[in-house]
Amino acid sequence: MAPTTPPPATDLLDIAVHRTLHDWLERFTQPQWAHTHLEGWLFEDAATRQAAEQRLAAAGVSARLHSAYKPLVHHFLDAVDCSQVERAVVRYPRVQTAAERRFALEAYPLAALLPEGALHLEPGEVCHDPAALHYHVELRFHDGRTESHRVFAPNRPHADVIGQPQWSPTGWLRVGSRPGLSDLLDTAVPTDYEQLFDHVLRTVREQPWGRDEPYFERLDIRVDTPGMEYALPAAQERISTHEALHEDIYFSLLEHFQHHSGRPRGDRRLQPGQIVPDVRALPEPGATPRVRVALRPFDTAAQDAAAWPDTDPPDQPLNLLGQAPSPDRIHRVLRELAATPGTQWFTAATRQGRTVHGLYQPGSEAPVFISAAQHANETSGVVGALRAAQALQPQPGAHFALIALENPDGYALHRELGARHPHHMHHAARYSALGDDIEYRDTPPLLERAAREQALRVSGAGLHVNLHGYPAHEWTRPLTGYVPRGFEHWMLPKGFFLILRHHAGRRHQALALLHAVTDALRAVPGLADYNDRQMALYERHAGPIPFETRHGFAYSVTENPQGAPVTLITEFPDETLHGDDFRFAHTVQCAAVLAAQQAWQGIVNAG
Repeated sequence: MAPTTPPPATDLLDIAVHRTLHDWLERFTQPQWAHTHLEGWLFEDAATRQAAEQRLAAAGVSARLHSAYKPLVHHFLDAVDCSQVERAVVRYPRVQTAAERRFALEAYPLAALLPEGALHLEPGEVCHDPAALHYHVELRFHDGRTESHRVFAPNRPHADVIGQPQWSPTGWLRVGSRPGLSDLLDTAVPTDYEQLFDHVLRTVREQPWGRDEPYFERLDIRVDTPGMEYALPAAQERISTHEALHEDIYFSLLEHFQHHSGRPRGDRRLQPGQIVPDVRALPEPGATPRVRVALRPFDTAAQDAAAWPDTDPPDQPLNLLGQAPSPDRIHRVLRELAATPGTQWFTAATRQGRTVHGLYQPGSEAPVFISAAQHANETSGVVGALRAAQALQPQPGAHFALIALENPDGYALHRELGARHPHHMHHAARYSALGDDIEYRDTPPLLERAAREQALRVSGAGLHVNLHGYPAHEWTRPLTGYVPRGFEHWMLPKGFFLILRHHAGRRHQALALLHAVTDALRAVPGLADYNDRQMALYERHAGPIPFETRHGFAYSVTENPQGAPVTLITEFPDETLHGDDFRFAHTVQCAAVLAAQQAWQGIVNAG
């Protein structure tokens, strides 16, 4: 089916802003600035900054331009031969209104860029003056040399969209008559990157949204901005100011609508509609930064037609899939599973008119409910759930319910955004088209949530295995204090881990399940080393893992009256994974389901 013409949009904003770097070049290449010394911090990539330094040098200005985003990491990348460092002691700054390790987190993943064990992060003094915010670095090299560095971390104190105090990265400009002086200029500069963000927030806050949710079908935010987008292979990490701005816009607007609705901050029942930031690099070097905000009706048919050519051969086994499968492929697998005599099929509708498909296979064993893609940008669980069901189906007495794709609307948005930005996390696709988290929906219409209720009711499952993921690389909100509010423990990968929830009186079952599953997962090739590496890097920057561990797997166990008597939530850092990394992720997810199902039989039989 060919894409249809999108319905008309209601434009709320279409504005260009001056590119900060171009303004600086125009200003400081004037004759009166010759023989001065300039240092600037802004949100531009290294090649662009170096080209600008050369233009300034041609005008007689000695210039050094730095990254305002992750300045310590970029200082090491730009100015230090990391392979030759024997020991690096970094005293990171602190501010009273930010988390204690806020600037240690912003130094991530420096520990992985240096030789193993070389980095030593230590807390520095509390700073009150933005102009004095520095990392202090002491380096010792393998040849015996030592160096000392002061690395400026340009930040501005400000109130965010809900009035909370923050310190956030900002542009900065220092100009002096001699090297090391800033006697002519020393000031924070609101860069184009920051201005674009502010325009989005201001525009949305000024709209008369009314009181009834949802406030819109789709809120589109298109941003074209300077920035950086690259991989750090040595650290298995990506740095993207475009992705970071997507995250900051999305979660800032969620917080605004939570406040507008009178809900508490972080309330996942909020249903504002679908918020869709699309943040892109400038289309060409001389382009102007621009932001457009529009209200748009849903166009499900056009979105599906553009998003889902089945790029995997139809006969390719699930265990070989290197990316998330299309809904058609998922549906075909479910139909094959449903061909077993006695299997029951059930469905639920989504807000955008798609269908949640589920099946129930009755049997003589203790029933288990398997689900995936509650958060639609966490895709390894989809394949893991299907693979586990294929393995379970022929077993004598197998008894399970399955929903492999709980959130089809979010899944389609994830594909839409991923077609342009395959390495971004896309948390805008995390929730439903209503804008809420399906699990927390507690008022009609239940829509997708009805499928989960039906799976639990028809199967009578005492165990729900709910497959999830989280970011495979660092998650930041650069213009709202850097650390993602409410998700602090999720901003850095820390391997595959487990969350257990249980009804009152079921803790012994949850713990027995935990022990059995972690015992089984130790046998998955490569998983123990994978966890060790990620947890070690996490602890270097964030401090101790905020969970208990068993056999190298982090976990938590809490009492919760909702859902099945026992729920096992898996968490693989899968957002943005492709190829072999994605195959490893869904292999681990499948292994967890099979281990949990087998262990549950013994737990139930033991009473």
